Amino acid sequence: MRKIFIYYSLTGNGDFVASKMLEKGYEVRKVIEKKKMPKSFFWRILIGGFRAGMNKKAKLIDYDNNISNYDEVVIGSPIWNGRFPPAINSVLLKTNFKDKKLSFLIYSGSGARPKVMKKINENYPNSEVIILKEPKTHVDELDKIIY
Repeated sequence: MRKIFIYYSLTGNGDFVASKMLEKGYEVRKVIEKKKMPKSFFWRILIGGFRAGMNKKAKLIDYDNNISNYDEVVIGSPIWNGRFPPAINSVLLKTNFKDKKLSFLIYSGSGARPKVMKKINENYPNSEVIILKEPKTHVDELDKIIY
């Protein structure tokens, strides 16, 4: 069974989780936005939070949406303003998950967010969701990854 972890990371939490997923036998595909986020934490929160709140999509660098060779797909994402960031919105829009086992690994400083959970439950009702609180800081959170 072939497995892939598709993720977005701005602060390194996703990269940290990706290293664990590699250990668990997953191929890893990082999503990178064409437009860079500001370096200032304040502006990243303001701009990124606004774009996420508006459910914007992002242009991605060389994103390969072909997952036909995989049986299992795990989407890794931070939560911005209670929602998925634009890069993950684009992945969800551009990728066909039909006939795939789909799960979500969410890394968040504030835990589960109702808007993200609602989106997952409405659009991907049979998906499993695991929420990790700042895994770079709380390394023991990686123990929750059961895949």
